[in-house]
Amino acid sequence: MVATSISPANLILDWFDLNQRSFPWRATGGEDPNSYWVWLSEIMLQQTNTTTVQPYFLDFIKRWPTVNDLASAKLDQVLHAWQGLGYYARARNLHKCAKIIVEEFNGEFPYDEKKLLSLPGIGPYTAAAISAIVFEFNATPVDGNVERVMARLNNVTKPLPMVKRELIALAKNYTPQKRFGDYAQAVMDLGATVCVPKKPKCSICPCKSICIGFKAGNPEKLPQRSPKKALPTRYAKIYFMRNNQNQVFIRRREEKGLLGGMMELPSTEWSVQHFDNLEESFLSIGIVNWKQIPNSVKHTFTHFHLEMQVYEGVADENTDVSGIWCDLDDLDKQAFPSLMKKVLKHSMSYLKI
Repeated sequence: MVATSISPANLILDWFDLNQRSFPWRATGGEDPNSYWVWLSEIMLQQTNTTTVQPYFLDFIKRWPTVNDLASAKLDQVLHAWQGLGYYARARNLHKCAKIIVEEFNGEFPYDEKKLLSLPGIGPYTAAAISAIVFEFNATPVDGNVERVMARLNNVTKPLPMVKRELIALAKNYTPQKRFGDYAQAVMDLGATVCVPKKPKCSICPCKSICIGFKAGNPEKLPQRSPKKALPTRYAKIYFMRNNQNQVFIRRREEKGLLGGMMELPSTEWSVQHFDNLEESFLSIGIVNWKQIPNSVKHTFTHFHLEMQVYEGVADENTDVSGIWCDLDDLDKQAFPSLMKKVLKHSMSYLKI
């Protein structure tokens, strides 16, 4: 803890009153926070920055103004609107959660953190954020911004993730006994605009006088992180198959797992085995004249790199496959993740379609 009688919370709140950021989901001018907007924005902001999220948020509340509207939407519509935000499990859980809020909570978000944690897609940070911001409960959301502020204020030099619990405890200890929602947003804003990862703006920080990290002369080095492991690479063969009506064969991925519920071109398993050792599932369909498209498609997920070797072919009308034949002009209406858009662009560019 900072050995001072000055309250960091008061300093941060006074700064926030003059410098808070404006977002479409934030209540202003004494308005009550909109629970649907806060929840929706917090789900979108998981692993995504505010600049990217804002147009998606505005599009969602235009399409589905209330949680009841979202619950009534088809999953395909939600996934399609989510395209480009990534981490598509968030969209599936968003839809599931909306249905539960409507069916089990009469369209009202619960205020209790434990009940919020029982809902799909809501973890400790999001539950605390909703509880504090919407309902003014004594809750402390801790994200990367809050961790950074706490580490620097207290000169915590042990690396993440091993020190995460200590930073959470510090954040809870700093939380004041009033203005819980404002304080939660204030620390986030401070971390996002002043106490930034590189070249922190210490000269204008409201906590400069009590920041032990600043006094130690090494705030930019905090919080330290354990070295990242090199990402492994997985490989797959993927198939751009057309029929004689110039339609493209696509199918839906299983609801669970990575990119669950999204549309895709068929492929082999994503394997640590190189292309030469992969089971050639669609290549075994003898009535398709397959040809390999030069150059592979590469994509990086959070935990691994993926390299895909693309094959194109025209199917006989009797080809027996389970999926959808989609007109070329309708491909943009499908809920494709960024990876599949890359493959489609690569294939169509090569074929000059």
